[in-house]
Amino acid sequence: MEPMIRVENLVKRYAARGLGGRAAAFTAVDSVSFSILPGRTLALVGQSGSGKSSVALCLACLERATSGAIWFGRRNIAALSERQLRAVRPEMQLVFQDPSSSLNPRWSVEEIVLEPLFVQRRIASPERRKQVAQALERVGLGADYLQRKPAELSGGQRQRVAIARALILEPKLLILDEVLSALDCSIQAQIANLLVDLQRALGLAYLFITHDLKMAAYLADEIAVMSRGRIVEQGVAEKIVQSPERAETRALLGDTLLDQSMEAAHKP
Repeated sequence: MEPMIRVENLVKRYAARGLGGRAAAFTAVDSVSFSILPGRTLALVGQSGSGKSSVALCLACLERATSGAIWFGRRNIAALSERQLRAVRPEMQLVFQDPSSSLNPRWSVEEIVLEPLFVQRRIASPERRKQVAQALERVGLGADYLQRKPAELSGGQRQRVAIARALILEPKLLILDEVLSALDCSIQAQIANLLVDLQRALGLAYLFITHDLKMAAYLADEIAVMSRGRIVEQGVAEKIVQSPERAETRALLGDTLLDQSMEAAHKP
């Protein structure tokens, strides 16, 4: 089976100012390579600042890679022009960590989910509401949510709306950037199970970005651990969690267990 996406030696540098105001470059992603098969999930795991979100932005075509290749099917999207990328972006959708900041507070749920179709000029007026209702139904929200505003929704419901907005363009790959970290533990489990069900039903490939190694093991077929812009350990999810080889991976596992124990201690 051919990979849905294949990343080869991806490098992303950002301009910065060094000592004395001199121009410098910060390397956020350094020679990262991986691939994801159709219908499979790769979890990219690391602490804040490890470079995983920069990888997500490059794959979603929201940041230009400094060097390297990103093969989506037979196209190296890292080498495409902005005009050519417009045809690719609908097939790769990014869902952010905090839906509150990515959903327009003045718009209804219907308008929010409908927006990508307007941008892509894909749909005639009579079909709009039907398409939105179908997308909402897929994520477990009924038609009674159409006219609600984001402020009227819970955190989990807002994240479901964000996922519905990503799904309405029928993408092949979802890039999920810390989509569970802002949610309560019980809601995390609900959204995680929703993602599993959607993948089975639609054959989606996922790049799941997180700092939670346990959740990565639950959702992913394979885990790649990032530190200081590089992948330091990669393999089958179960093996990475049960027999971590690198100190960075063991530290992430320890942090996850500590977070879970603290949450349990604060429950009434």
